[in-house]
Amino acid sequence: MPIEVGFDNEKYLKEQAEAIRERLEKFSNKLYLEFGGKIMYDMHASRVLPGFDPNVKMRLLQQMKNEADIILCIYSGDIARRKVRADFGITYDVDALKLIDDLKDWGIAVTAVIITRYEDQPAVRIFKNRLERQNIPVYKHYFTKGYPTEVDRIVSEEGYGANEYVETKNKLVIVTGPGPGSGKLATCLSQMYHDHIRGIESGYAKFETFPIWNIPLKHPVNVAYEAATVDLKDYNEIDPWHLEAYNEKTINYNRDVEIFPVLKRILEKITGAESIYKSPTDMGVNRAGFGIVKDEAVRQAAIQEIIRRYFRACCEYTLGMGDSESVQRAELIMKEVNAKPEDRLVVGAARKAAAEAPEKGKGHQGVYCGAAIELPDGSIETGTNKPLLHAASSLILNAAKKLSGVPDSIHLLSGNIIESISEFKEDIMQSKSASLDLDEALIALSISATTNPTAKTALEKLKELKGCEVHMTHIPTPGDEAGLRRLGLNLTSEPNISTRGFYEVSH
Repeated sequence: MPIEVGFDNEKYLKEQAEAIRERLEKFSNKLYLEFGGKIMYDMHASRVLPGFDPNVKMRLLQQMKNEADIILCIYSGDIARRKVRADFGITYDVDALKLIDDLKDWGIAVTAVIITRYEDQPAVRIFKNRLERQNIPVYKHYFTKGYPTEVDRIVSEEGYGANEYVETKNKLVIVTGPGPGSGKLATCLSQMYHDHIRGIESGYAKFETFPIWNIPLKHPVNVAYEAATVDLKDYNEIDPWHLEAYNEKTINYNRDVEIFPVLKRILEKITGAESIYKSPTDMGVNRAGFGIVKDEAVRQAAIQEIIRRYFRACCEYTLGMGDSESVQRAELIMKEVNAKPEDRLVVGAARKAAAEAPEKGKGHQGVYCGAAIELPDGSIETGTNKPLLHAASSLILNAAKKLSGVPDSIHLLSGNIIESISEFKEDIMQSKSASLDLDEALIALSISATTNPTAKTALEKLKELKGCEVHMTHIPTPGDEAGLRRLGLNLTSEPNISTRGFYEVSH
């Protein structure tokens, strides 16, 4: 079904900018704003809050670019173990480089990059050298001695004092980083420590989209945040500190609630004054809840995201990237909102396509696979793998034909083109598989479009697939996943491996 808009970006943008400026006025010299979540391409937010512009936070930054410095943090351990950002399939260090480029495209310069919990590992050294040779200042922060209990040691020369200090010129300093655990909070506190030694009275605040503090604890949008962080074992709760101080129920997540007493003591130790904050909710400036204009629309969208997260947890477990506890927790969260995998419409359609395939058992590597997509008008198209086409390739070609009104009997790719590419893969590239993955099929379609008007019409319709839902009965190969991601599709898959070899799933 067509997506119903449930979020007003302009209202949110206005509210959010005002909230940040109001907080800025509470501190005389400088405010370090921990910028949680993704600055750009916040696809989780756009999925659970239909209508949310995934780049709205960048628009906010652009409004304030002349009054803010930006510090980018990245945890050295994430660099060393090549942690991957799932929605783009790129590592965190590459994501950090991409963010620097994206900010530059929006006319925003990064003041500095901080490598947190620094260890002198080869990959970390290479990352540091690469930035410095492009004239980007890089600073090293270390594991904070005594953290989290020994406040006197934390706020000392051997604690925050051991970290390198970043000089900033603006009153607002935005501290961001790729993913959770990047060291944003520690960076803010370390900078505050050095400021106060220098006689600069600085403060701290947090901008985090989820959980949304002013909607119910068990609202599907907040439950979807728990589903998105099953690997971190995060969970939402009523902020007890806020309830005690104001007799008002607000929502926060466990790590912020647990660390609040320590954080409050650290802030008071750094500043030498009583903190203005009585709860972790007080620290936040998030206004996302005020952008929700249709509650039922965001509820339904969030339930669909919870189902997607369940499938992702299952696939990550199969690929060795997750544990069974994460799968169990994802399943419990799904049941908590009375959802099941089949509530995702494309799931049943993909399974049916695989089961009813006319050449069942003769697919790629002897495994028959099905795929389904929900088109913008709510109709469902399916695809299955064939000797010379992956299921994802078949699916997208079928969808393009449907959108452009091309009859099923007409082929968008000529047999000669498919066979030529297949022979090239086998004879020249020494590939074990001759069939075309989606990336290869899209290239073939673009080549065909130069001489085939029907193929050109279908190619132009591909942009209409952005945001559509897709399900596959197997874990896609990298070429399929890359093509689906570039088309902007919301993909889930069963935790089944379609090939007989380990290498082909990973490369």
